[in-house]
Formats: sequence, C-alpha cells, structure tokens
Amino acid sequence: MRFFWSCLLVTMGLVGLTCAAEVTGAEGVWTVGSGDARVEILRESDGVLNGRIVWLRMPLYDDKDAEAGQPKHDRNNPDVARQGDPLIGLALLRNFRYDEDNVWKGGTIYDPKNGKTYKCKLKLVDNEHLDVRGFIGISLLGRTETWTRFSETK
Repeated sequence: MRFFWSCLLVTMGLVGLTCAAEVTGAEGVWTVGSGDARVEILRESDGVLNGRIVWLRMPLYDDKDAEAGQPKHDRNNPDVARQGDPLIGLALLRNFRYDEDNVWKGGTIYDPKNGKTYKCKLKLVDNEHLDVRGFIGISLLGRTETWTRFSETK
C-alpha cells in the first residue's frame, strides 16, 4: 500500500511540473515570422503574458524615408501623443491568459505598421515555435504567423 501512495504522489508531482511548464512555455524571446523583429514575452506577477519589441533588424529609417537615420517610432499610432514612442520597447502583446493545451487567449496584438490592435491568441506548437493568430471578431477571420524561439547559439 505504501508503494501505491508513493507512486501516486510522484505521478501527481510530475503532472504538476508538466502543467507549470505549459503555463510558462511561451515566455522568452521570439523572432517574428518575417525575421525583422524580436519580441520578449514575459509573465507578470498575476500570471498574464505580455510582450514587447526588443530588437529590430532595421532599427533606423532608411534613406528613402523623410526621417532617414532616425530610430523607428510608432508613427502610425492613432493616439497622436504616442506616435513618438520608440518601436524598440513597444508593447506588442497584452493580457494573455493560459487557457489549455498550450494556448493563451484573451489578449491583443498591436500592429505598428498600421496602428491597429487585434484580438489574438497564442499557441505553443513545440518548444521552438509559437503560432500567433491575430483576428477581428472571431478567430476564423484572421491570420496566423509562426514565431521562432530566439537563441544566441543558433
């Protein structure tokens, strides 16, 4: 009988570890599908996941732009007061809560290219790939982009 209880406790402990790994699996630095930016996803103290841009392949406006040589900023933001905010450090993902099966829901994604915010869900496909689905209204009306976990050693 003692063996049964020991096995049960060990199994419960392993299940608890698996669940904890799933809940934190989306944390880290991710390279967006185009490879032009990296987003760091962090878990806040209340368990919510948020993400911000931490790297841009081209952090400055190019020679064809009126602001050539200047750091890129959120110039398409509908809030004029926020249009000067730098893109590096910009909050891109907000308020994601773990649902189940490596999926986080209830959050939004901001697109600095057009200044619009969309509903979004995140799905950890495996330890190296995160599907980011932005949508309007229902999830069927949207687009999925696969992000790759960034590693200095790759």
